[in-house]
Amino acid sequence: MKKVTLSIFALALCGGVYAQKLDRSIKPKPGPAPEIKLGKTESFVLANGLKVFVVENHKLPVISASIQFDIKPALEGDMAGYRDMISELLVSGTTTRTKDKLNAEIDNMGARINVSSEGISAGCLKKYTEKVLDLMSDIAMNAQITQTELDAEKKKAISGLETQKNDPDAMVNNVSAVVNFGTNHPYGEVSSEESVQKITLEACNNYYHTYFRPNVGYMAIVGDVTLAEIKPLIERYFAKWEKKDVPVANYSIPALTTTKLTKVAFAPRVAAVQSVVSVTYPVDLKPGTSDVIKARVANTILGGGSQGRLFLDLREKHAWTYGAYSSLSEDILGGNFSATVKCRNKVSDSAVSAILDEMRAMQTEKVGDSTLQNSITYLSGGFAIGLEDPKRVAQYAINIERYNMPKDFYQNYLKNLSAVTADDVMDISKKYIRPDNANIVVAGSKEEVADKLAKYSADGKVDYYDNVGKPMVPTETKAVGANVKASDIYSKYIAAIGGEKAIAALKDIKTTSKSEMQGMQLTIIEEKKAPNMYMQKVDANMSGKSATLQKQVFDGKSGYTEGGGQKAAMAGDDLDEVMESADIAFEMHSDKYGIKRTIKGIEKVNGSDAYVMEAVNGKGKKSVEYYDVASSLLVKKISGEGEKQSITEFSDYKEVPGTGGYKVAYKVKQSQAGQVFPLNVETVEVNKGVSDADFK
Repeated sequence: MKKVTLSIFALALCGGVYAQKLDRSIKPKPGPAPEIKLGKTESFVLANGLKVFVVENHKLPVISASIQFDIKPALEGDMAGYRDMISELLVSGTTTRTKDKLNAEIDNMGARINVSSEGISAGCLKKYTEKVLDLMSDIAMNAQITQTELDAEKKKAISGLETQKNDPDAMVNNVSAVVNFGTNHPYGEVSSEESVQKITLEACNNYYHTYFRPNVGYMAIVGDVTLAEIKPLIERYFAKWEKKDVPVANYSIPALTTTKLTKVAFAPRVAAVQSVVSVTYPVDLKPGTSDVIKARVANTILGGGSQGRLFLDLREKHAWTYGAYSSLSEDILGGNFSATVKCRNKVSDSAVSAILDEMRAMQTEKVGDSTLQNSITYLSGGFAIGLEDPKRVAQYAINIERYNMPKDFYQNYLKNLSAVTADDVMDISKKYIRPDNANIVVAGSKEEVADKLAKYSADGKVDYYDNVGKPMVPTETKAVGANVKASDIYSKYIAAIGGEKAIAALKDIKTTSKSEMQGMQLTIIEEKKAPNMYMQKVDANMSGKSATLQKQVFDGKSGYTEGGGQKAAMAGDDLDEVMESADIAFEMHSDKYGIKRTIKGIEKVNGSDAYVMEAVNGKGKKSVEYYDVASSLLVKKISGEGEKQSITEFSDYKEVPGTGGYKVAYKVKQSQAGQVFPLNVETVEVNKGVSDADFK
């Protein structure tokens, strides 16, 4: 025992002596990249051309199955948007199963089956493997698209497009797609309400019958199975799937074949307080090529995370944004670079300048050893973690086959990643990071931001686009005459809705409206009682039963909101807002709330001239009001900022019977937080004796 103790002491002493000689100022060199051992993938090909890849993983009694189609589809043209509908249309029933039967069979297994325009995927417990393969094959071969289902999907699509009209992220994505790829490329086709309306059943069926073919399919089976188990099932359910020649469309990306200088593409956003900025352009970077790994390292250094140069500059140094990032993606049809940031109007042009400067620095300033190694380590970790997912391993096998990649691309991934040098990063940046050949796409305030960006455009101009990427002439704010006063415009509005006498005669008012949200029929009941009591209730009709989704009540002093089984007292901004809403004669009480109005000019609203007035209340909260020049009626109001911004449009004003001329808008459309709620007023009851009990 004593001998062992002495030996340990001696080793410790030697270690201490060695430590004294160690120069800790010298950073140790990274060790050799570990050898990658990908999980075993077995494969076979059916007679109809379907390529099947099997990866065993017996940790859990589950399987996942997917089919990917290698297609280059024809352009959608004036029916842009029908490929997006495929995900729902192909699970709406088959020639052997109704939609209800198909859904019931999936639900009874606790399985999932998803469809897209480029494939089918499923997941289930092992014991349901055969049944799920049966359903997948039925969808792949026998899907039945009906006009009824198509009409329903078109209605949903149009509703979704409505919510995106003032969504800055959607605006930037759509404009970027168009200016990067052009409308003669599938990535440059953007759906609109007009294109969705034109979609035909024939176009959807033609796509399905043309491109859902086994000879362009790659099937992955991952999970608690063996090749011996799964192969007979694949043959049983997919061998009868008929192969067919699949057409291959050819596209071009003009920006990749011509010298294109930087341009500014601006999407005006109503009452925006911040901008969404993207410096973007297409790149010719194909999967599996020798540039891919080097490009990933370069992008990680530029904007791949919180240690990227963009993040450290725009957020940490200048505090202009919560985050700034970039992406550089490879794609067989056309890759893409994008550097994005969200920032205040005031610093939008500065943010663009900083992004371009950091892009140029990638071409001229060699990256330091520490930064390079950190980026390589980060990417290595992500790759290693991905290998823990057997579905990733199956995808790698498919990628190699589908894109004709080197057989050892993933086997040597870490070795090639660790070999990337600072010179490689600079060379690849000169090839793929192009600040002088970019599209600067911005969604934001035209008045506060657009003109400041013109200096970044090669031709000194700003090109304007609408929310779906179509070129447009922006609405101009025209000046008003010096003799036009805000007080006069507002007085005419009061007269237009009935006048002070009619408003003063209001004792109580009950309005019942109808709307729709995600397929649910909504009934909105709003009650006001003089001087300042308020109640609003939103009821939903689901499966023939009515349920209250939300309720607001204010008794003149305090109030509460109720919904989802929760009840909360109103406070702060919510209480301030409901006090204004509760004032039955609010229009006549601007002084009471300290509201000051200033004329900003004249703009078009739905094709008609409207006075634009900024209203600021006594607590400094701003809103923008639009009054129709011809009728003097309020036609639009924008209130709140950022995610809380609300845009409300008013139309179809009618006189309420028995009120001496008092008018209300019978159609109201409100947009907020990416949702659009069109309200159709059905009844308005005035001075009918609303009970005080409704405000308890």
